Amino acid sequence: MKAPAKKEAVNHPAHYGGDTVYEVIKVLAAWGLISNAYLWQAVKYIARAGKKNPKKVREDLEKARFYLTAEIKRLGGQ
Repeated sequence: MKAPAKKEAVNHPAHYGGDTVYEVIKVLAAWGLISNAYLWQAVKYIARAGKKNPKKVREDLEKARFYLTAEIKRLGGQ
């Protein structure tokens, strides 16, 4: 009897977009955001909002807002 498939937690987990061309890490690299941690994190949280835990969509979006606010402040905004 075959063992049940192990849920992938490190390499291409489903809430990261799985192993597709739209996996968040691949998209962020393609957009050239590797060197901007604030924007990287903001986009990551928006893209994954609710995928890891559907009950935490708002929390994920608040995390994205935190990083967007940090980037705006870094740029000299209010």
